[in-house]
Amino acid sequence: MSENDSPLDATALRERTRAVCARFPDEYWTRLDEERTYPAAFVDALTADGLLAALIPAEYGGLGLGVREASVIMEEINRSGGHSAACHAQLYIMGALVRHGSETQKRRYLPDIAAGRLRLQSLSLTEAAAGSDTTRIETVAERDGDEWVVTGEKSWTSRMAETDLAIVVARTSPRGEARTRGLSLFLVDLREVRERQPDAIVVTPVRTMFNYATYSVRYRGLRLPADAVVGTVGEGFRHLVDGWNAERILLAAEAIGDGYWFIERAVEYARSTERFGRPIGANQGVQFPLAEAWMRIRAADLVRYSAADRFDRDDAGVGVEANTALYLASEASWAAANAALDTHGGFGFVDRYSIERKFRETRLYQVAPVSTNLIRAHIAQHELGLPRSY
Repeated sequence: MSENDSPLDATALRERTRAVCARFPDEYWTRLDEERTYPAAFVDALTADGLLAALIPAEYGGLGLGVREASVIMEEINRSGGHSAACHAQLYIMGALVRHGSETQKRRYLPDIAAGRLRLQSLSLTEAAAGSDTTRIETVAERDGDEWVVTGEKSWTSRMAETDLAIVVARTSPRGEARTRGLSLFLVDLREVRERQPDAIVVTPVRTMFNYATYSVRYRGLRLPADAVVGTVGEGFRHLVDGWNAERILLAAEAIGDGYWFIERAVEYARSTERFGRPIGANQGVQFPLAEAWMRIRAADLVRYSAADRFDRDDAGVGVEANTALYLASEASWAAANAALDTHGGFGFVDRYSIERKFRETRLYQVAPVSTNLIRAHIAQHELGLPRSY
């Protein structure tokens, strides 16, 4: 990056991201989707350009940007036809380390992450029996002298085979009346684990309906040094909340990017495809769903920026705004996906148009990282003041 190329300028940041994405056309993503292969070349290109170091402070070699700017990067990846799931975790997981990590941890790892020598791409949190109720996780970390011993099983730990570092969430004290207390975050250097404790972690691939590189993981007496704890022992849930709000905003931006992509592709097809002697885009049955989807995407886009600005200001009310952004964006991207598929007709199911691939990818946002029903319940309780429902 030259001195004159300011990453704080949104237009320059978009162009910079698009320039990287332009090197990875539809054919690249289609092939990887068929093979269920991690897009290592794409992630390496983003890293080399410094984009995955967006949220790392400049003093540690990063761009020192806010979530607002990081969301632009995520949006543009999906708007260019790519799939940002391969790398978004390196942005939102970063918050736990930057905000709550020790100075020793930050100086040890952040410069290498920013330079692309290390990947921090995995949060090992979800368990099959707990699901969305994070306070019910059963993976435990017990103190043994100067070490912690981690035992348990996680069901959705994405990119575990593609990362060098991971944040693992475990219970360090029993669940009590203060149900959010007793969880702790551990920064795990998987390079050392693979060398010294190769049997302590068992990673099993999980095939999903789109290319997501996710795994089930078993921790079998994994030994970690005392200084692996990120933040305060027992306060890991509170540390996670920061990351969740950032994650919701970034994924909202991804869904918005998908939405714009669907609309742009559908409009192009509707203009260029003739049936019965005129472009199909002249028919209101084609126009109206696309116009409505665009308006929904535009509305979600505005809430995304509002949420990002509140996050970057450390506004206490960011949770409601972040959840609202994800809800609106996920609903809008799904509406755009269906409108694009209908516009393409049978060709929407053909892989060379990429509609069917992105259709499968964008469906995720209504389910993960949090379902739209849980978002509705969150808004009802925290914004409308209704009784807790879960």
